[in-house]
Amino acid sequence: MNDLTARQINILKKIIEEYIDTAEAVGSEKLDKKYNLGVSPATLRNEMVALTDKGFLKQGHTSAGRTPTPKALRYYVSSLMQPQNLSVAEEVKIKEKVSDYKKEFEKVLRQATVELAETTKSLAVASDTDGDIYYSGAAHILDMPECYDIDLTRNLLSLLDHFDYLNKIFSQTEDTRVTHVMLGDDLGSDLASYAMVFQHFGLGGKRQGTIGIIGPYRLNYPRLVPAVNYFGGLIDEFIAV
Repeated sequence: MNDLTARQINILKKIIEEYIDTAEAVGSEKLDKKYNLGVSPATLRNEMVALTDKGFLKQGHTSAGRTPTPKALRYYVSSLMQPQNLSVAEEVKIKEKVSDYKKEFEKVLRQATVELAETTKSLAVASDTDGDIYYSGAAHILDMPECYDIDLTRNLLSLLDHFDYLNKIFSQTEDTRVTHVMLGDDLGSDLASYAMVFQHFGLGGKRQGTIGIIGPYRLNYPRLVPAVNYFGGLIDEFIAV
């Protein structure tokens, strides 16, 4: 239990969603003007201080605003977010493109990775039981404000060359039919600024693997979690034929 009041939960949810949308620290003045939270600016400031003390928010040195911590984002994903499922039209379009290769596992996985990247405008990655890594959408990370930091971008892209490390991360989770979210220290201290959303496929079969998204930990989880879930299920469907 996170020991938060209903008001603190509501404020935290708005801060997280504003941060996901803008990549900017969120101040009490912006919250007061943009959202009808039913409390005074002074109360908002006090609640934000309380959320900071509890480890859900952090304050940068150069900004009066605050940003959610990995702890807050984990809580958001598990308890607060409202999934934004793919539309039927999107699902049909994706399935048609991937189905062109349904008799060839490697091509199915490669095309699914391409489609996941294009659908989510993110960096998509997949692996198979042979340890091969596929990725697509590296250019999309350049649209993320965090990646204006050349060191962060370099580290993220270099991760794609470390196949063993990626597979080690994937193998830390149970082989269950759920979408896993790992961020911050879940990935180790060297990757504390990043997040991964992924799902295993082919469980119990000869052709197994993982598909997902990698990026800065300010990912659009409501969009990405159901998208990754759909792609994992789609690959399961094709390799079962």
